[in-house]
Amino acid sequence: MRRLTRCGLAIATSMSLFVAATGCGDGDSDSGRASTPGVTDTEIVVGTHMPLTGPAAAGYSKIAPATKAYFDHVNANGGVHGRKITYKVMDDGYNPANTQQVVRQLVLQDRVFAVLNGLGTPTHTGVLDFLRSNRVPDLFVASGSRSWDQPDKYPGTFGFNPDYTVEGKILAHHVKTELPGRKVCFLGQDDDFGRDSLVGVEKVLGAEAVVSRQTYVTSNPNVAPQIGAFKAAGCQVVILATVPGFTALTVGTAKRLGFAPQWLVSNVGGDHPTLAQQLGAAAPLLEGMIGANYLPMQHDAANPWIQLFTRVNKEYNGDAPFDGNTVYGMAVGYLFVQALAAAGRDLTRDALLAAVGRGGFEGPGLAPLRFSDTDHSGYGGLRLNRVSGGTQSYFGPTYETDEGDGPVREYTAPPVTPPADGVPTGS
Repeated sequence: MRRLTRCGLAIATSMSLFVAATGCGDGDSDSGRASTPGVTDTEIVVGTHMPLTGPAAAGYSKIAPATKAYFDHVNANGGVHGRKITYKVMDDGYNPANTQQVVRQLVLQDRVFAVLNGLGTPTHTGVLDFLRSNRVPDLFVASGSRSWDQPDKYPGTFGFNPDYTVEGKILAHHVKTELPGRKVCFLGQDDDFGRDSLVGVEKVLGAEAVVSRQTYVTSNPNVAPQIGAFKAAGCQVVILATVPGFTALTVGTAKRLGFAPQWLVSNVGGDHPTLAQQLGAAAPLLEGMIGANYLPMQHDAANPWIQLFTRVNKEYNGDAPFDGNTVYGMAVGYLFVQALAAAGRDLTRDALLAAVGRGGFEGPGLAPLRFSDTDHSGYGGLRLNRVSGGTQSYFGPTYETDEGDGPVREYTAPPVTPPADGVPTGS
């Protein structure tokens, strides 16, 4: 990209705003690859923050190893434009204070090229300004908060998960069409995750239809008061915007209190193998649970993406237990490699963000990716699933919608298949 010579230059694209917002002419200018942090002729260094320990570690601790395994597969097949990917994974324990510390280390000490798939709404929110001011691409955040879709304020940040409001609308659409007249309750994490999900639910059902709204904080594992409120309100359907540990905790507590509603669970906390492991002998409590997802089911052996990811898992991830978190981690890795390939051989931060902003990416997702210069949200829809006989399976169509007042509608585009060697060539 041509060097910016004056800080007041009019800038039209969000990618250029990302450069301009932090000043001109410092030593890390992306005017040439030689000055790009984390990039050499043979290597690309990328970092992330993940809850390898703490209240969100259940399930989520499997994501980064799966992403790294996919990168190892790509590296074994020649890398991206001849460069191999090094993935630095930092444990933040799902604690926002820790997140700020480890992300500063990644950027200032390890000098990573980009931060990829940092996990968590409360955790990642606290590093948005730091990443922007240091001009670090902040790609495919592992959260559906609408905070990531602010191209004017955070031009270097792009999401991955469907917006929680989009998901709330799709879950509520099922309640409205298939469970009409039931009393509905809502339990959400006390941050943007829970609040954005509730916005989506109420857009479809109306605020008056939700007879009890409760929240939880991850530092307090007692959800008995919330369940007691639901039982007292006579709720027949409960929509959960919960991380996996609190999904399992909620279902288990409800059983203890004699409360058995129809559960509808966010994709964030709805992976059946993860929940079954948490619940142990009480796993049958998950029977009938309805969830939502936008990636292939881990047990769908006929799906070519699952076939690819299973091979990668066996060869590069120690044949670790294969669940939805594994699929998620590898899907993130595939998309990032696709973006790197599209950015070209002369790899700079500007080039990477321009490639993502052009959009056009395809992969294992059931719903469309929405990336453009003006839309930094990730996947735009989900498909519902149900636990039956101890197996989580899809039913019905894939739906897409927006975070506004647009309708929930079917998405009918056919799925794509991975390349023969499992390595994308870009867009």
